[in-house]
Amino acid sequence: MDYRKFISDYIEKNAADFTRISDAIWGYAEPRFQEFKSSKEQQDFMQSQGFKLQVDLAGEETAFIAEYGSGKPIIAFLGEFDSLSGLSQEADNDVHTPIIPGGEGHGCGHQLLGVASLTATVALKELMVENNLPGTIRYYGCPAEENAGGKGYLVRDGYFNDCDIALTWHPGTINKVTGNGSLANFRVFFDFHGTSSHAAGAPHLGRSALDAVELMNVGVNYMREHMISEARIHYAVTNTGGTAPNVVQSDAQVLYAIRAPKVSQVKELFERVSDIARGAALMSGTKVEIRQVAAYSDYIGNDSMAEVIGTHMEHFLPLEYSAEEKAYAQKFKNVITELDKANLKSSLEKMAGKEKAKEAIDEPIYNFLAPYKSQAGSGGSTDVGDVSWVVPTGQFSAATWAAGTAGHSWQIVAQGKSSIAHKGMLLAAKVMACSGFDYLTNAALVEKAKETWLEMLDGETYPNPIPPEVKPGQW
Repeated sequence: MDYRKFISDYIEKNAADFTRISDAIWGYAEPRFQEFKSSKEQQDFMQSQGFKLQVDLAGEETAFIAEYGSGKPIIAFLGEFDSLSGLSQEADNDVHTPIIPGGEGHGCGHQLLGVASLTATVALKELMVENNLPGTIRYYGCPAEENAGGKGYLVRDGYFNDCDIALTWHPGTINKVTGNGSLANFRVFFDFHGTSSHAAGAPHLGRSALDAVELMNVGVNYMREHMISEARIHYAVTNTGGTAPNVVQSDAQVLYAIRAPKVSQVKELFERVSDIARGAALMSGTKVEIRQVAAYSDYIGNDSMAEVIGTHMEHFLPLEYSAEEKAYAQKFKNVITELDKANLKSSLEKMAGKEKAKEAIDEPIYNFLAPYKSQAGSGGSTDVGDVSWVVPTGQFSAATWAAGTAGHSWQIVAQGKSSIAHKGMLLAAKVMACSGFDYLTNAALVEKAKETWLEMLDGETYPNPIPPEVKPGQW
């Protein structure tokens, strides 16, 4: 049976349905835990395709699982569909033109990410029906990847405990299989509470919460010299205490993102940052409330699964792009920032090697498979990491944007409904569906993936970085 042809033909035949759903989610542009329309759009479609639904999971109203089949193995396909704040942008416009100033936009391509995983699940279901195949497939509708780590709550509440294999992908500028390297990440609010007073008439009676925030930030900046070089710490002052300079600010707040290659390293940095916050409170005569609201574990790559995924990527690549599509991509390559242009050569060399970079540097869109690197540190964070600690997980990226397009940018939003984005999405769906078929029908491959996973864990168990009292929610 030529299962690749069956899957590819099915996806291409029904491409209009899948691109319609993706474009609808692009238009909804809903932020974390508010993806009600995006979630329902997918739930309704999966129900129409004969999938059984579980909804409202782990305290996340927009989370759901669509399941087909029965018995082992259980193959999970992971989807996301949340947007990013401040990235509203007109489609196809290479000039920054927000639809809603300050509004939401899909600046990480999650409208493509979720629908490709949904498409893979549906295509594999059709193949199972055609050939009366046993086993279970699930599409996990995972909310709030951005800034909240929604999958971590699903993991914590046991929704992946019986899975054998998990598959996912991410939109990007290059086709490559993902190795180890995403950073573990804690998101923490530091709320300082002081005493208000007249800044001129009675400054000695005031205790400034804003002073405490500034002292904390200075202290953390001095700490940077004394932490591992792979760690990253960034912050945003989310409450300055008001706009009146003649009032001592009684309340102020700063939000920190603390990242490092391993969860254990983030925990250590978190304690050091918290000590600095306590010191800032002592120095300013204020009190501090420390509130962790999200956590992401580092991603456990799987060389065995990378081989399976890479084989299918090689089969389906390169894609065919028309002259119009190449011109479209070049239009957006021309409007990346000067810093991104300056970094283009070195970043491409890092991803693809010097020879391939030299060959592809002038291309408007990268249409090749980059070599796999087991240790491929990306510098970012993903809640796929939490899943990878409890299930052998394979992940890859597919080119959906013009070469050099920066992550979390309005340029990504602008390209999100293009035929190039759709082609990358459908490529990802084919690769995941074919990989899923391999694991559904070959017990030895599943066992090999589990053996590799256990080797990578090296005796460690899931660190469960979300404190038990922390619940999903808006903040």
